[in-house]
Amino acid sequence: MGRFRFQARVIEWRGPSPFFFAPLPPDEASEIRRIARFVTYGWGVIPVAATINGVTFATSLFPKDETYLLPIKAAVRRKAAVTAGDMIEVEMAVASPPGPA
Repeated sequence: MGRFRFQARVIEWRGPSPFFFAPLPPDEASEIRRIARFVTYGWGVIPVAATINGVTFATSLFPKDETYLLPIKAAVRRKAAVTAGDMIEVEMAVASPPGPA
């Protein structure tokens, strides 16, 4: 559906357990908003396949503060050798929403 390539600085949200994200740049976030209603499966989340440093993984973007955040799981961070503050190159493709169970 939509393919993207962008750079982002990894951020950390410190809650009960830390989470790491790559915020989408404005142009990519705008394009995601344009197609969101066709691919969201609830609460505005968007299924994607992403690749960082050769590590490909499936996750879901979610809207936050005029952009979308790409969650980066601990296993992905370890394999891709990235952490908060790192500038990363992301290749990402929007996936079809999951079908009914």
